[in-house]
Parts: sequence; C-alpha cells; structure tokens
Amino acid sequence: MSECLFCKIQKKGYEDEIAYENEFFIATRDSYPVTKLHTLIIPKRHFASFFDMNDDEQASVHQILKHQRDEIVLIDPTVKAFNLGANDGIAAGQSIFHLHIHLFPRRVGDIENPRGGVRGIIPSKQKYVKK
Repeated sequence: MSECLFCKIQKKGYEDEIAYENEFFIATRDSYPVTKLHTLIIPKRHFASFFDMNDDEQASVHQILKHQRDEIVLIDPTVKAFNLGANDGIAAGQSIFHLHIHLFPRRVGDIENPRGGVRGIIPSKQKYVKK
C-alpha cells in the first residue's frame, strides 16, 4: 500500500510545498489548480471525513482558512471572493481519503455567470431554475 500523498507532503524534504501551517493543518497550493492560488487546507492528522475533525481541529480550521484568504488577497488584489469545498466520500468525488478543504480564489469575470456558486457541482442545479 502506498503512502498517503497528503501525509507525504508533511515529511522532511517537502517543506517548499507548504505555504503555511498551524498546529493542526497545513496549507499548500493545489497541484491542479481550478483558479490561480487555489489552496488546499490539509489536517496533519490522517483522517478522511470533514466530520471526523476533533474539537481542536474544528477551532483551528477557521484560523488557517482566514489566514490563507488574507494572504491570497495580499498576493493578488484581483481576488474578490472565494468558494470553499470538501469532497467527503466516494459519491461526492473524494479521490484522496485524507481530508482536504479547497479554497478557490475568485475574480470578477472568471466565468460568465457565477450565480449559484458551489451548486455547480451538479451543473443543472446551479442556476436556481424551478421545475
């Protein structure tokens, strides 16, 4: 069995891949970014589900998300908004079974009509059309 990709990033020799860390999480730029500066927030402890965070991790995740949001806006002032997401389980599209939260920087005009945001995971449901 191969070692978990996200556990591997935390080991010696991969420090240049870590953009920031706190006691419970690391932040790294996504290797396959959806938008420029797309960032992954990854717990240091190995577990698969967002719902498996302990109380300390739950308190800490907000801090690192906010820190990364502030840092991204400083790096690129064209960033005007963010989407957050986590694929939790096979049916949700999770392919690496170590929790990771996506922080997607958004810019005005990056897509024609962003209304509906994360509802776009099921494209026909994004636009709030009543049937």
